[in-house]
Amino acid sequence: MVDNVEKEKPEGVHGYLLCIFEDKLDDSILEELQDFAFAFSDGEGETKKFFYRTPKTRELDNLLGDIYHKILDMERAITRDLVTHILLFSSHLLKAVNFSAELDCFLALALVARQNNYTRPVLTEETMLDIHNGRHVLQEMTVDTFVPNDTKILSDGRINIITGPNYSGKSIYIKQVALIVYLSHIGSFVPAEAATIGLTDRIFCAMGNKHMTAEQSTFMIDLHQVGIMLRQATSQSLCLLDEFGKGTLTEDGIGLLGGTINHFATCGDSPMVLVCTHLTEIFNESCLVKSEKIKFYTMSVLRPDENSTDIEDIVFLYRLVPGHALLSYGLHCALLAGVPEEVLKRAASVLEIIATNKQVERQCNERILAKDQLYKAAVDKMLAFDVKKGDLNLFFQDIFPVESGVCGLSGCQKHNVVGVSPLSIVDCSKQLDAYMGDRSLSSLPSADECSSCTKS
Repeated sequence: MVDNVEKEKPEGVHGYLLCIFEDKLDDSILEELQDFAFAFSDGEGETKKFFYRTPKTRELDNLLGDIYHKILDMERAITRDLVTHILLFSSHLLKAVNFSAELDCFLALALVARQNNYTRPVLTEETMLDIHNGRHVLQEMTVDTFVPNDTKILSDGRINIITGPNYSGKSIYIKQVALIVYLSHIGSFVPAEAATIGLTDRIFCAMGNKHMTAEQSTFMIDLHQVGIMLRQATSQSLCLLDEFGKGTLTEDGIGLLGGTINHFATCGDSPMVLVCTHLTEIFNESCLVKSEKIKFYTMSVLRPDENSTDIEDIVFLYRLVPGHALLSYGLHCALLAGVPEEVLKRAASVLEIIATNKQVERQCNERILAKDQLYKAAVDKMLAFDVKKGDLNLFFQDIFPVESGVCGLSGCQKHNVVGVSPLSIVDCSKQLDAYMGDRSLSSLPSADECSSCTKS
């Protein structure tokens, strides 16, 4: 028996070997293998493998050798020779690669322009924009019908202030203008029927984007972008401000936006500026300077009935027209976004109350609402009661019947109110009236606490 056979394949053993599958090699087998050279054994599995070198395997090694490793060596040598040969022409190959990339870019732009009916823009040295029926390159692919808009910025009216409801297309409009300007400068056709573009040195944007990696708030990022815009913009620059000032208090936002617009309006060579805002307070003469450079536009909205309060009647036309809007139609946008109907009804009632300077009533269930109505009716009856001629017992039984079981004031029925002074009745009425103004159930006096009633 062989007990000292190697258990693992040693490193550096290659070539052809004779393999014997046996659990163990007894003396009879070893006697037959005495002319062979043991290489190694593999002890894994139920049956062990014993590898030997024989004269025949040595003959195969001499004739064929280690073919696999020879193949690898030949592959490496061929690769090195190929790399060395290619590097001799690296400069020419780089030019070919760059040319192919540029050609691929031009072909892509040409294909998109042909498929989407783009037109060739006219570039001019004048600082102006004249776009007829411009479109947004991406937005028009996501909707069934896209409404194009014109843009005309000349020397008088370089600052366009755009107002309009939420969801009316203000941001899409100013982005499409910037994209058309950019595409024209890289040599592409543009999504418009006609476009004359003045040479633009920079496009500045303050769009309110959130940078998750930046250790700054959204409002601070907007301020940083506007600061760069104010310092570096020239007469050939295009500046976009989308809802600048909304990230802070309304008063501060109005002041910042108004100051920014006034800076552009009063500087000598104003850049081309597109501003989208809901801060309609800037229309006040004290916020903006009077200047021919400032023009006002809005996104048109269709309301079939001007007196209609139904938010479903509103239709957005997505058309830019001169003028300004004072309403945002936020409830209509909430309806389009799928906000529940009960939330919209509550919001509409709160808006109506605020508009009429009334007190906002609390939202409560039917039980509390019934109590409130009963208390209010009691106060009205008490204020109308004739304290000189009226019957107090019948009066309290009328406003607080026994079967109602409403709160502590029903305890007044147990009191003997004969002989109670009229002033006491007035005091009790005032307590009820104060409760109705406070609208708090906890403020309602109990029967024992009512100072105006005395037990018999």
